Amino acid sequence: MQRQSSRQATIQARLPFVIIFLIALAAYLIVNLANFQFFPRSVRQEMERRGSAITSSTRRIPAERGLIYDRDGDPMAFNVLQYRVGVSPDLVADPESLRKELALILDVDEYELLRRIQSENVWEFLAGPVSAEQGQAIAELDAIAIDLERIPRRFYPQGSLAGHVIGFVIDEDLKGAMGVEGAYNDTLAGRVLDLAISNVPLGLPEDLPADQRGQDIVLTLDRDVQFWVESELRHAVEVSGAFRGTVIVMDPRNGDILAMANDPTLDPNRFLEIEDPNLLRNPAVNETYEPGTIVQALTIAGALETGAIGPYWTYNDKGSISTGGLTIRNRNFQQFGAIDIAQILVRSVNVGAATIGLEMGADDFYSMMRGFGLGQSTGVDLFAEANGELTVPGDTNWAESNVGLNSFGQRMQATPLQIVTAFAAIANDGIMRQPRIVRQAITDQGLQEAQPITIRRVLSAETADFVTDLLIRTVNEGSPQALLPGYAIAGKPGTARIATALDYEVGPNSSITTFVGFLPADDPRVVVMVKLDRPDDYYGHEVAAPVFRRIVERLVILLEIPTDSVRQRLETSAAGRYAASG
Repeated sequence: MQRQSSRQATIQARLPFVIIFLIALAAYLIVNLANFQFFPRSVRQEMERRGSAITSSTRRIPAERGLIYDRDGDPMAFNVLQYRVGVSPDLVADPESLRKELALILDVDEYELLRRIQSENVWEFLAGPVSAEQGQAIAELDAIAIDLERIPRRFYPQGSLAGHVIGFVIDEDLKGAMGVEGAYNDTLAGRVLDLAISNVPLGLPEDLPADQRGQDIVLTLDRDVQFWVESELRHAVEVSGAFRGTVIVMDPRNGDILAMANDPTLDPNRFLEIEDPNLLRNPAVNETYEPGTIVQALTIAGALETGAIGPYWTYNDKGSISTGGLTIRNRNFQQFGAIDIAQILVRSVNVGAATIGLEMGADDFYSMMRGFGLGQSTGVDLFAEANGELTVPGDTNWAESNVGLNSFGQRMQATPLQIVTAFAAIANDGIMRQPRIVRQAITDQGLQEAQPITIRRVLSAETADFVTDLLIRTVNEGSPQALLPGYAIAGKPGTARIATALDYEVGPNSSITTFVGFLPADDPRVVVMVKLDRPDDYYGHEVAAPVFRRIVERLVILLEIPTDSVRQRLETSAAGRYAASG
């Protein structure tokens, strides 16, 4: 009894310590439970993150890219939907049945298909990209084990037509590169969306927001004009033996580019197959060349505008002139004697142009060349436009002889678009418009018109009219190959010898030939430039002028430009009706 009484006394003595320990343990558990429930910054967030990673994933969904149309609403670029097909083998209830159904749709090897369906992996790729029709057929199987991932693709229904102008997209995110696709990528691309995708087969798909879609745009290009121009250019390159060629058609009144063609061109649908990276550049905008004698017209226009010469200016041509330690000569060492400014253009007299440039002086000469846009980008809404090169006094590589050489287009670099834009200013009464390729944007609020942009007035209307008359004589007397019956055409051929590292090349395939003209000369609707690189024949009036004629022969029909006599009768009739009503 005494021993039992002693044991009870010991238990009773220790019991308070046990109770205190249990109370402390319970309090600890309660505090931690409350911390897990109400303060989840650590454990709870980590568990939620892990749970979310198991049941869902984040997929970047590119927006539906805006469409591209020509000026008449014909599609130039739109989207097609393809799919990547996968399977979760653990969720397949009947592999044989699924294999047969998928094999009929996908037209793939059935044994390889069955091997993947019965794989021990969590997820297996089956096929892709597959067409939208195949994807729809697979979706109608209503198999929870099948995963269809949307793959947007860009498609160009016109193939290679205007390929350099339209550009292309470079990846599944549909990022634009080159041309309009590159220059207007932000407008076309819309808003990229990071979408939570459920990994649980029974999870419901989320609808994409409507405002994610990119804007559609309407180009200034005319598909029919572009097709005709490309056809004629391709023929010209083949017949002339040229290395390549470029043609630009512009409306001088507003700067609209109706056609911009290069040969060789590219097919945006197959740009990954292109082996020569140079074909990914647009020579009309991205590359420069030495424009040559076509610049004589700009030199004379600038001299008339600054007053350095008058309309009846003449000089005695002796066949050469020295400036800055350099002797400039006419082609074939010709001497023309007493000659006026019209004959300088008709006969393409380099010494005459250099004499006029020196009469102007460096300051006025380069002020006018800059006014015509040489040595600077035009601001056209195309990807990666080149600036060209025109050195001026004060530049490290400028020489005193540059004025004489620049006056007929040597020792300078310009893009074909810069030359077209300069002549368009003459055609538009001396007012230069910024060239543009996009006419409208289609938004939720309707059409947004791109307003024509005036860069500057380069010439007075009087000077522009006088130079136009000179250019009419240039065609009539010096380049009859460009004449089109029923229309007065103003224009200028150009020839530029191709410079090598040490000197200028000579002989066949050693020049770049051009012709720029506009019509109707008294009320210009279009300016057309033809440029052929390294043709078999040497001069612009022999090679480029006939191509110009063939192009405008069809162009006046496509653009419904009446002949001069018809226009004059219509204007006289309209004036008579107006006078009678008054």
